[in-house]
Amino acid sequence: VQADGTDGNCVTFVLHDEDHTLGNSLRYMVMKNPDVEFCGYCITHPSESKINFRIQTRGSLPAVEPFRKGLNDLMGVCQHVLSTFE
Repeated sequence: VQADGTDGNCVTFVLHDEDHTLGNSLRYMVMKNPDVEFCGYCITHPSESKINFRIQTRGSLPAVEPFRKGLNDLMGVCQHVLSTFE
């Protein structure tokens, strides 16, 4: 993961070896946070396996916090689905 951005509340994370599967799921989890003003992602090119994931927050909340929370929440949902399936 690379983070690009001079302002702490508006950051673009570059996720390597990922696609729409993670991008759309993570965007959904991050947007559930009321402090997130904008969250979106794009795939740079179909032949590249990386996505640009952008988060903009309200106020002084650093963008890395909802990013981490979104990843943790998504892992929790995946663990729940896996345990229910088994």
